[in-house]
Amino acid sequence: MFNLLGKCGQVQAISAISPSLEGGSGAASVSRQPSAATLRRVQPVRALRAFRGLVADKDDTRQVFEIMNALSGRSPDWGYRRMMDTPAGGKQAYERLELSDLLQDRQWLAQFKPGTVGAAYCAFIDPQNFTAYGLAEDSRKVADTEIEAAHPRAWYARRLRDVHDIWHVLTGYHSDALGEACVVAFSLPQTRSAGFGLIAGGIAVQFMRARTGYPCARAVLQAWLNGRRAAWLPGEDYEKLLAEPLDEARLRLKIAPPTLYDQVPPSVRNAYQGGKG
Repeated sequence: MFNLLGKCGQVQAISAISPSLEGGSGAASVSRQPSAATLRRVQPVRALRAFRGLVADKDDTRQVFEIMNALSGRSPDWGYRRMMDTPAGGKQAYERLELSDLLQDRQWLAQFKPGTVGAAYCAFIDPQNFTAYGLAEDSRKVADTEIEAAHPRAWYARRLRDVHDIWHVLTGYHSDALGEACVVAFSLPQTRSAGFGLIAGGIAVQFMRARTGYPCARAVLQAWLNGRRAAWLPGEDYEKLLAEPLDEARLRLKIAPPTLYDQVPPSVRNAYQGGKG
């Protein structure tokens, strides 16, 4: 999880509707405060500075959230409005479920049968000691972040943060640098977040410069195309989705297999120009 896009911790809001503004997203003691801004200003210089740090160290989670914070712009507002336009999405927004709390619950995760999305999710996070709360904690390290604010767009942003590893499972990309770049590229048309575009495009260029002899950059482009053609994932009911057989979920959500990524040997997937390998 968030290897290039930040690790989900090593071993380690729809407040307009609900009266409760506390709990969730990493700890029961998290207090939701009102949002200080009606719209985040796009900060391209800040994002480029953070991207250089990310290229130098693909595991530097703070740089990822710096990029996403600097370039979020109106994308959370667009995504939240789209949720309101669908019956399923509107129900998710009304219930204001904090997915990090659910995904941190090992007893709840243990219920999923082999072959389901939930079982595949556990198989993805467990060997790497990823945790939902670990990622939530990392997202709060950015000085001016409002991801924990008591605001619908902040709840939507937390939702996107928390489903990242589920999207890994659904798309078939691993947590190496190329796999993370591909998941980010897939996420771009799903979320319209320019931060995803900078990370995916920038790392694709770094792979092109590395001249690996494998279709690394084309794999990132294919992931973007797959994201455009797939169903809209942010509005999914993830409690139901995790119980669904993985193959059936991919078919229903129109998620194409990562054929170009699969052609790249695992030993090459971290070999981008400028990275530590």
